[in-house]
Formats: sequence, C-alpha cells, structure tokens
Amino acid sequence: MSLAVDRLPTLADADLRVPLVTGGSVPYANLDYAASTPCLAAVRTEVDRLLPWYSSVHRGAGFASQVSTRVYERARSTVREFVGAKPDSAVLFTRNTTDALNLLGRSLPAGTQVFRFATDHHAALLSWRTARLHRLGVPASAEDSVRILARALAEAPNGPKLVVITGASNVTGELWPVAELAEVSRLFGARTVLDAAQLAAHRPIDLAGWGLCWIALSGHKMYAPFGSGALVGETDWLSDAEPYLAGGGATASVVEQAGAEAVTWSGLPHRHEGGSPNIVGAYAMAVACDAVTRLGWPAVVDHEQALTARLCEGLAMIPGVRRLRLWADDHPTVGVVSFGVAGFDQQLIATALAAEHGIGIRDGAFCAHQAVRAVLDNVGFGQSDRALRASVGLGTTAEHVDRLVLALRELVLDGPKWTYTRTGDEWRPTPDPRPVPEFLAGGR
Repeated sequence: MSLAVDRLPTLADADLRVPLVTGGSVPYANLDYAASTPCLAAVRTEVDRLLPWYSSVHRGAGFASQVSTRVYERARSTVREFVGAKPDSAVLFTRNTTDALNLLGRSLPAGTQVFRFATDHHAALLSWRTARLHRLGVPASAEDSVRILARALAEAPNGPKLVVITGASNVTGELWPVAELAEVSRLFGARTVLDAAQLAAHRPIDLAGWGLCWIALSGHKMYAPFGSGALVGETDWLSDAEPYLAGGGATASVVEQAGAEAVTWSGLPHRHEGGSPNIVGAYAMAVACDAVTRLGWPAVVDHEQALTARLCEGLAMIPGVRRLRLWADDHPTVGVVSFGVAGFDQQLIATALAAEHGIGIRDGAFCAHQAVRAVLDNVGFGQSDRALRASVGLGTTAEHVDRLVLALRELVLDGPKWTYTRTGDEWRPTPDPRPVPEFLAGGR
C-alpha cells in the first residue's frame, strides 16, 4: 500500500493550486514525475541555508569560497555512495543525463563501437556521433534483449566497445535487465554505461555490484531541480580524453609557445568541469540522494507500486484506452504508465485534463520517438506518433490518481467541456481565462 500521508516527505509544490478554465482553482495533480520531479522541501531548505555562503570554488582563499568548495566536494562523495560506485570512481558533475552521456561520448577512444537499443531515450541513442554504431532494434522481451546483445557483441570486430544500458524505460517505465546485460558485456570485453535518468529516484542502484563501468543520472528527475546531473565511473577513458569544456578549471597551465597557447590540462574531475561549476545544483542533488536514502527504498517502491496498480486498474475500465508496453503485462516497472486513447487527439486530451481538471500529464513522444512508435504499433495505434504518459512519485496521492481516471473517463464518454483551438502544433483553450501567477503578471 502507499505511504501514510504523515510519512510522505513534503515537496515544494505540496500547496500548489492551479486555475481552471471553468472557474476557481484546485490542488495541482502532478502526474508528470517522469519528465521532472518537484523539489523536495528538504532540498529547498538546505539550498536556502547554503546560499549566504555561496561563492567560487577551488580557487578562492575567502572563507565563503572555502565553505562552497567543501560543500561541492562532499556532494561528490554523496553521489558516489548513492549509486554504489567504488571509492576511486570519478564523479563529474554535469547539467543532466544528456550532458553526462555526451561527455562520455566525447571521451571514447578512437574506433570505439557503441551498442544501443532503438528504444533508448534520445540522450542514450544519439550521444555517440564519433563512434561506430550498432543499432540493436526492439527486443521482444527482457530476455530477448540479452540474447540480441550477446549476438551483436559476438559478431563485432575487435576493438574498444561500449554498451549503453537503459535502467528503466522513459516511455513505459519497464525495468531492463541491467545486471544480465552488464554480465554479457563483460564476457565480450565491452564496457557499459547505465542511463539511470528514469531509475535513480525509484530503485536502489549498485554500480559496482552490477559490474557497470559508468552511470549517468539527473538531479531534476530525483527531486533536486537545480540544473545538475552526474557521470560516475571509471577514470581511464575520461583521463585520456580532451576536456569536454575547455576553460578555467580544466587547465593546469597555459603558456605561450611559438606564438600559440600550450595547455596542460587538469586531472580528473576538474578536467571535464570547465568554468564555474553549479555548486547549488550539486549540493541539491546530494541532499536529495540523502533524503531518498533515509526514507528507505522499500517505502518508496511500495508507495509507487500501489499507486501505479491503482492507475492501471482505473485506465483498464475506460473504453478505448490502451496501456502501452514493450513487453508482457506482468513485467516490473517503475511508476510510469503510458497509454493511448483511441479516436482522440492525444494532445487535446492532455490539454483538457490540465485546463478543466488541474491535472498534469505528458503527451508526445517523450524524447524517445522510436520507442513510442514501437509501443503504439503493439496496440494497433500505428498511424500515430504521440502517446500520453502519467507518472507518479513521492508527492503523488490516491486522490491524484482517482481524479485522472474520473476525468479521463468523462472526456472519453462526453468530450471536453470547453472549446479548444489548434494553434501551430498545440491545442489551446479558447478563450483561456486562467490568470498567470503574480510573478509573471508584469510580463517579465
């Protein structure tokens, strides 16, 4: 069952009310956690405590600078421990998972072959422009993904290899067989990177125990939306690569030599963190890691699974609604449920749910276009390239789920109550009387 209300951590949007086109306002039903989670109140509190001490890091003699440097470096240790990495693993702070995977992509040795599945999120699919790419297609099951990878690795020529592994699908929430894929990769001498963007806030991670080489994750998907992510793992490829961002911090020495700049690059981690780092984001991410760990993974999983089951049972009772899956219905997932509504424009459904009921869900292809096309085709929606996605997290309640189910049923059976106009590639309420928040009212 879900966590008791008094055991749920408080989130920054807990008291948020949103206006409706029909008048009045309602508490916001945020069912879009898979895109970005709201901020934990504990994270906001700790960031507020840090801000008076905020200063430059690593190169400042001032006391505030020394405090900020200590905060930043402690955050590395916290993130390293959170993902179960070895004590000597590098922790590079980035903007998000996409940035982390692109950093690794820029650090690959010449001739590296990269193996990735067609159903991966675009960050995991597209970050390897200088590599020789192996497209592994759409597996029929979790077990099939292991067989497909083993066959591709067995047939590949010699040379450095990297296997990209998804922790949990960005589209369906389905858990991938991470440990099994990592084991097969090791058998063929391939290294591995785990895209944990959709996994890190929902399941414990054991980078060393699973035998993985690197992990990429985002703070904004784990209750710390302050613009930070991380790449954690082995040091050799990263140490040998040209800096991801050339500039201050990445340089140990710059001197003029024969009319040009001769540069000695810094070692890790500073080598790939050029410029002034996001101290606040790194600290927020570390605080979120600690907060989720203290709550306890059994409590997190039980809460999300109870709400996901409630959602799926409700959707199954609505005519024309089809849940989207890559694999069998009983395959485990995190709290992400994608679905399609037959005979409706999916974006219109999402717009009406927001405008008339104060519900936030996601519509579109979720930055995983090939995966969305595959799951839509599975249920006979092959002419569409857009789906709907509802996702739950620590701030989700049974009322949020029930409101979505009731509102969606009403829309399917009776249609929208309001008028909507297609503008460009979006539907908009016409008219839209909802007032914007006060801080936007001045037009700034």
